[in-house]
Amino acid sequence: MTAAVLMAAQPDTLQAVTVVADRGVVVSRTDTVKISSSLNVASILQTLPGLYVGDYGGYSGLKSASLRGFGSAHTAIYVDGVRVGNVQSGQADLGNLDLASFGSIVADYAQNSLSFITARPVFHNGPVTGTVSLQGGSFSTWKPYGNIAFRLSPKVSLSTHVGGLITKGAFPLSDGTVWGNNDMKQIQAGADLFGLLNGGDYHAKVSYNGADRGTPGSISWPSTDRQKDRNIAVQGLLRKAFSPIYTLHLSAKGAYDDLQYLSEWSDSRYQQTELQLNSSHKFQIKDWWAVSATLDLGWDKVVSELYTDSRLSTVVALGSAFRLDRFKADVALEYAGVFDNGLTTWNSLSPSVDLRFTPVEGLDVVAFGRRAYRTPTFNELYYPGYGNPDLKPEDAWLTDLGLDFVRPVGVWTLKARLDGYYNILNNKIISAPSPDDPWVWLPYNIGKVNAWGADLLADAHFVSGNWKGGVSARYGWQKALDKTPDSTTLNEQIPYVARHTVVLNGDVDWKGLSLNAVLNLRSGRRDGTGEMPNWNTLDLTLGKSFCLGKAGVLGVKVSAYNLLNHHYEVIRDYPMPGRSIMGGIEYKF
Repeated sequence: MTAAVLMAAQPDTLQAVTVVADRGVVVSRTDTVKISSSLNVASILQTLPGLYVGDYGGYSGLKSASLRGFGSAHTAIYVDGVRVGNVQSGQADLGNLDLASFGSIVADYAQNSLSFITARPVFHNGPVTGTVSLQGGSFSTWKPYGNIAFRLSPKVSLSTHVGGLITKGAFPLSDGTVWGNNDMKQIQAGADLFGLLNGGDYHAKVSYNGADRGTPGSISWPSTDRQKDRNIAVQGLLRKAFSPIYTLHLSAKGAYDDLQYLSEWSDSRYQQTELQLNSSHKFQIKDWWAVSATLDLGWDKVVSELYTDSRLSTVVALGSAFRLDRFKADVALEYAGVFDNGLTTWNSLSPSVDLRFTPVEGLDVVAFGRRAYRTPTFNELYYPGYGNPDLKPEDAWLTDLGLDFVRPVGVWTLKARLDGYYNILNNKIISAPSPDDPWVWLPYNIGKVNAWGADLLADAHFVSGNWKGGVSARYGWQKALDKTPDSTTLNEQIPYVARHTVVLNGDVDWKGLSLNAVLNLRSGRRDGTGEMPNWNTLDLTLGKSFCLGKAGVLGVKVSAYNLLNHHYEVIRDYPMPGRSIMGGIEYKF
C-alpha cells in the first residue's frame, strides 16, 4: 500500500524508520536512477543489472519489470510512496506512468519494488518557473512537453504539466520488412501541490493518462488489434511530527483505470476502481531506539464483460529500529489479509530483518532477509474457462549479503558495491494441463524458482572547476533456475532472465556541453524453446545548454539509441527498434 519514511522532527542518531506497509521494514539495498530525456522507462531501468524489463517491442508494447528472478506481478510499483494497483493482471504497465514528471526511480531489492519520485520545482529568480520542450525523430515520433510551477507562499508550491507522445512506430526489421501497427497517441497531464508544515510536509497529486495504440502482436502472430487506456489517480500524503516522540505518516488514494481491447475476434473492456487509506506511526523511544506501527486498508473492484469481482485488503506491520555507533538494525513483522467478494480469504505473516555494520569509515557490511507473498490476480482466479479459485499466494524468501564502499579522493568520489543474493519462490503460479482435459490449461501452484547471483558496481565521478563527469561499470550474474517438479525446463534458466548483464556508463560536462554514453549487454538468456541470442545496445547523447541570464536557460540535445543498429528481441518474436535518432530543444525559465 504505502511506502512511508517517517523522519524525526530534528536530525538525531536514529535518522529514519522506514515503514513500508505491505513489504516490511527493510531499507538498505536500493539503487537510485535519475530520469533523463529518454523516451521510455525501459531504457532507463535496463541500466540496473538485477532487474529484468519485459518489453513487447516499440513504443506501444507493454512494459513491465521484475527483480532478481521474480515475476512482474511480484514486483510492486509505487508513485511517491503510494502503490500502483492492478488486481486484474498484477502487472502495472510502466508505459502508462508519466515519466516526464518524475525526477528519479528507486529500485528496492529487499522490498522487491520500484518507486517513482516526482521532481519538485526549484525556484531561482522569482515565484514562477517552468519548462517547455519538444523532441522529434525516427519513426515519425514527436514528444511535446510543458511544465509550469508557482511558489504560492514560502511554504507552498504548485506544479502543473502536460505532455504527449505521437508516433507511427513503424521501424524496419533485419529482413527489410517494416514492423507496423505500433503507432501510439498518448497524452499525460497532472498537478502536484507541495507544502511545508511545522514538523512535517504534505503532497497532493492528481494525474491523467490517455493512450490509443496499436498492439502488433508477435512476428509469428501479427495483429491489427488496438488498445485504449484511460487512467486517472488522485492521492495525498501527509507527514507530521506532533512531538519529539510521535510522528504520523498518512496517505490516501483513489484511482480509476479503463482498458479497452479492440480485436478482430472480440472486444473486451476492464474497468478498475482502487481506493487506499494508509497510516504509519513512529514512536521515538530513545535516541537509539524507535518503534513503528502501520495499518493500511485497500479496496479494489474490476468490472468486465467476463467477470466482476472486488477485493478488500489490509496490512498491519510492527517494526523496530536500532541505531548504535557502528551497527544498525531494523526488524519487522507484517500481517496481510486479503478478502475477495467477502468470501475467499488469504492470510500471510512475513518477518523481515535488515542489518548494517560499519567496521571502518566509508565501508559498510549489509545483510537482509525477508519473507514475501503475492496474492493471485483476478485473471488467475476468476477468468472464465481459465481461472482457478483454489490458488494459494506465491511464497518467497529473499536474502542478501553485501559491501558498500564510498571514499572521496581529491576532486573524485569513488564508490564500489558488491551484493550476493539468494531468493526462493515457492507455490509459483504457472499454467499446466488440467487433469480432466489435457487440452485445457489452468493455473496451478506447482512452480518453484531458485535464484542466486551477484551484482557488482564500480563508480568514479569528479567535479573540478567547469568540468564534471565520470564513469561507472555494473556487472550482474544471475542463475535463476526452474525447480518445478516434472518440468520440461527443470534446472534451466527461467525465461528471458540474463545470466550475464554488463552496463557501462560514461559522462562528461564542460560549461554546459555534455556527452553521455551507455553500453548495455545481455547474454545467457533462454525461453521455453531454448537459447536466445545475446544482445547489446549503445546509446549516445550530446547536449549543450546556453545561459540566457534572467531569461532562463536554452538547451539542445540529440540522442542516438541503439547506435550499432543491433536487431534484437527482449521477448522472443517481439522485435525491438534498431537505430533511432531523437533531437530536442528545451527552454527553462
